[in-house]
Amino acid sequence: SLVTYIRLRGLSVNQKVQMAVFAMFLTFYVLTLIGNILIVITIIYDRRLHTPMYFFLSNLSFIDVCHSTVTVPKMLIDTWSEEKLISFDACVTQMFFLHLFACTEIFLLTIMAYDRYVAICKPLQYMTLMNWKVCVLLAVALWTGGTIHSIALTSLTIKLPYCGPDEIDNFFCDVPQVIKLACTDTHIIEILIVSNSGLISVVCFVVLVVSYAVILVSLRQQLSEGRRKALSTCAAHLTVVTLFLGHCIFIYSRPSTSLPEDKVVAVFFTAVTPLLNPIIYTLRNEDMKNALNNLMGRLEGR
Repeated sequence: SLVTYIRLRGLSVNQKVQMAVFAMFLTFYVLTLIGNILIVITIIYDRRLHTPMYFFLSNLSFIDVCHSTVTVPKMLIDTWSEEKLISFDACVTQMFFLHLFACTEIFLLTIMAYDRYVAICKPLQYMTLMNWKVCVLLAVALWTGGTIHSIALTSLTIKLPYCGPDEIDNFFCDVPQVIKLACTDTHIIEILIVSNSGLISVVCFVVLVVSYAVILVSLRQQLSEGRRKALSTCAAHLTVVTLFLGHCIFIYSRPSTSLPEDKVVAVFFTAVTPLLNPIIYTLRNEDMKNALNNLMGRLEGR
């Protein structure tokens, strides 16, 4: 590759706007770290939350911390820099971990929907179908799947010749933007990206929608109190799914063409959704709120 550094345009060239963006993203990032780490600590601390649902929720919080950390710190540093440079190797590394955590989260959200389906539709078989051995195997499978996906996309990208241009109209490196810098025809690569990332996003989204549709039909036959709690949990899951998979379908299910909405969607994908996840899961979950209150009470007692 003849391109050793890549310029990132960022979100704006206006200095005042950049300062506002810095303050906003710094706030989002700090709250993301605090919220998600607090969820993980609470789940580990409270034995009542040692269930498959909260095991997967702690994985989701961990992934959100990692996912946000891949892009946001670099963007915060770049707001104080005029050039906003990133080395080609660092760009490839950022792409690898971005897709690793994104794809792993997609698989995790799908597994969480399956977990809710079994809990609501087959409650008597729940502890058999979702025992700890199964949960650990599912966790290993989703991380393995995310790793394979990320290696495949990164390998397709780094094999291309790069001899200019060297500028990306975004605040982080992603495969669709980077391959446009290649000085060769990338039509086949774009098809492979759509058939890989796009297909994973669409298929998982369809599976999730069907799962929740089955759950809603099943809830009609349950008692009102159980139905209310189950609906609250499913509504939280469905909100996260819509926010996260909406971005993936929008970006990776079409050719690598730039649209004005791309940056807005990227902001939600990297900074807003990881922040909303702990809010959605704690504000709509009585067990989680009680566990957090108990943890805070213990800490204040010390």
